[in-house]
Amino acid sequence: MAVVEQIFPALTWRIRHIAMYPEHPYEFVKLENDFEGTHFGIYVDYELTGVVSLFTKGDVGQFRKLAVLPEAQNQGLGKQLMEYLIEFCKVQKLTKLWCNARVNAKEFYTKFGFHETDKTYTADGFDFVIMELIINYED
Repeated sequence: MAVVEQIFPALTWRIRHIAMYPEHPYEFVKLENDFEGTHFGIYVDYELTGVVSLFTKGDVGQFRKLAVLPEAQNQGLGKQLMEYLIEFCKVQKLTKLWCNARVNAKEFYTKFGFHETDKTYTADGFDFVIMELIINYED
């Protein structure tokens, strides 16, 4: 059984490191504004298995560092985290949610209604595209 809960920022770092940047130093996965964000973790059998971080400015949110441990990927945990995150944004009355998506993961985000923008860049050996979701309150 998987459960999503709000978590302390530092709990995200281990999952981010293992799932996203294992070849980098541990400090690399810490964000300068981590303690200003809202962080969520998904627990499988009471073990923290995936994380996502939300940062808001006015009524716009940016999520960062969606990560699921490699051995638990392709089991719907990222999907569950995203669904929870979008519902949380609705409760917070946000109008837009966006992210810097790795190009090789953009199809995952389109399943939730995210649209590609024309803004792209490369960082740390990965190609990124900015994707946006206009939050629909009719759902």
